[in-house]
Amino acid sequence: MAANTRAERRHLDLKAVETSLPVAERPRRPEWMKVRAPSADSKYFDVKKLIHGASLHTICEEARCPNIAECWGRGTATFQILGDTCTRACRYCYVHSGKPDGPPDPLEPLRLANAAAQMGLKHVVVTSVDRDDLPDRGAAHYAATIRALKQKLPGVSVEVLTPDFLDVEENALQTVLAELPDVFNHNIETVRRLHPQMRGAKASYDKALWLLTRAKELADYPLLTKSGIIVGLGETNDEVVDTMRDLRAHGVDVVTIGQYLQPSAKHAKIDRWVHPDEFRWFREQGEELGFGSVFSGPLVRSSYRADEQRHAAATGRGAVAY
Repeated sequence: MAANTRAERRHLDLKAVETSLPVAERPRRPEWMKVRAPSADSKYFDVKKLIHGASLHTICEEARCPNIAECWGRGTATFQILGDTCTRACRYCYVHSGKPDGPPDPLEPLRLANAAAQMGLKHVVVTSVDRDDLPDRGAAHYAATIRALKQKLPGVSVEVLTPDFLDVEENALQTVLAELPDVFNHNIETVRRLHPQMRGAKASYDKALWLLTRAKELADYPLLTKSGIIVGLGETNDEVVDTMRDLRAHGVDVVTIGQYLQPSAKHAKIDRWVHPDEFRWFREQGEELGFGSVFSGPLVRSSYRADEQRHAAATGRGAVAY
């Protein structure tokens, strides 16, 4: 009975907000999806020069993130390790897919740590492509990167946004967690119904949940876990809440929710422009579910203002909508 009451309240609350715009009726981006170009007096061009000069990759560029001007302008970036070629081809992702050209660069962790030091970062986010071609799926390279960062920047907090470490999950988690990352992030990406269609046969909705739970079980220190959801792929709002409920049931502390943007004609089409009111509603549902932090907004991405996400969860400041 209580569950029915909560469901009825959710539907009642949602009726009071502005709802999604079908892309068929509004093919151009609505006003709330507009972003500013890089400002000449920001740190954007300094960050760009530093990243390119160090031969580093960022998910900001590789995934065509809409927030690149804002984040680089603030002097932050999300580093992408293990090269620029992913062995998966998810239908929503712009990162180049194919056969990677050789093993990981052993000097990449050092170059990344030096760049982070020059940027003066206090919280560093490291992600990667999938490397199904490597026996450890890149886990040792993650560990080396965390090590290099903590040696170069004592006191820095490190967040890793990892792939699923297909078939070597347990060993890979032990390798990565041995270096004590502060935040372990693995994105669920979409709702259960759409997961096989969007992520392919190798990925698993349930395995993603297991990975997040297992990371916290293996860590012998206070580890924040985090996951992200993309909306606008054909899901319903109730399915988004169900996904949040699954994440929370598996101990996830922080969730991010943002609008999908179709990166090319070959990728999955946008189903709808999710209204900012709906993102606020997602935030409210996340608050009820007990997340330490919910970053929910049209332009939110998994690493968007990651330092603030971690601080909100660690201090109990609560959920935020952007």
